[in-house]
Amino acid sequence: MRFGTLLGWGIVIYAIMSLASSLFVVYGIAGTFIARLLGLLVLILVLTIAGRSLRRQHWIDVLPYSIGWAILAALLDAVYVVPFGGWAMYGDWNLWVGYVLVVIVPLIAPFTRALPEPQHLS
Repeated sequence: MRFGTLLGWGIVIYAIMSLASSLFVVYGIAGTFIARLLGLLVLILVLTIAGRSLRRQHWIDVLPYSIGWAILAALLDAVYVVPFGGWAMYGDWNLWVGYVLVVIVPLIAPFTRALPEPQHLS
């Protein structure tokens, strides 16, 4: 496992989701269905890019990274969100769905790669 990749992508994932959340607040759509849908799409896109960047052929090789990213997200939430929102935020099922998505979505990334063209025997 490459710890630079683990830490780097974990921070990038967290930062992009924080920026998206801030954008929703700025434009007054935070907490709406459209914000949830857009946030979900951004999360899936970023996680797919992160998973593909690992260049692993099998989902089992991606699993340690995706678990690490979810743990890092939970730790960063403890550092950045808990001081303002309190520990009760961990009681919200939406947060846990996000952590589960961080674990699961990158596992699909190896399947999103284009298959090599078959070589024809002539």
